[in-house]
Amino acid sequence: MRKLKSKPLFTISVAAELTDSHPRTLMLYEQRGVLHPARTATNRRLYSPQNIAEIRFIQHLTQKYGINLAGVKIIQKAIKFCRLHKVDLRKELFPEFKEPDIF
Repeated sequence: MRKLKSKPLFTISVAAELTDSHPRTLMLYEQRGVLHPARTATNRRLYSPQNIAEIRFIQHLTQKYGINLAGVKIIQKAIKFCRLHKVDLRKELFPEFKEPDIF
């Protein structure tokens, strides 16, 4: 199942629909460095279920807490750092956020 979570499956329009956002918003997330979809040989964006979960977490931070994308990027770095040290910062700081069940 871990492999499926990281496999790029969805086009930008499908990812936008799954996350109730606009495709341009997803492009902006990528431009600001808070989202990193895979690219095909023809440079099309493909999003994995893990990307979808990350989009929902970005939406949670921006909509519920009013955090801008620069703040989201710092939080993502802190979460990544803590993950390396076996601390689940996401659950500690945002216990109300539940990982979406894509499949």
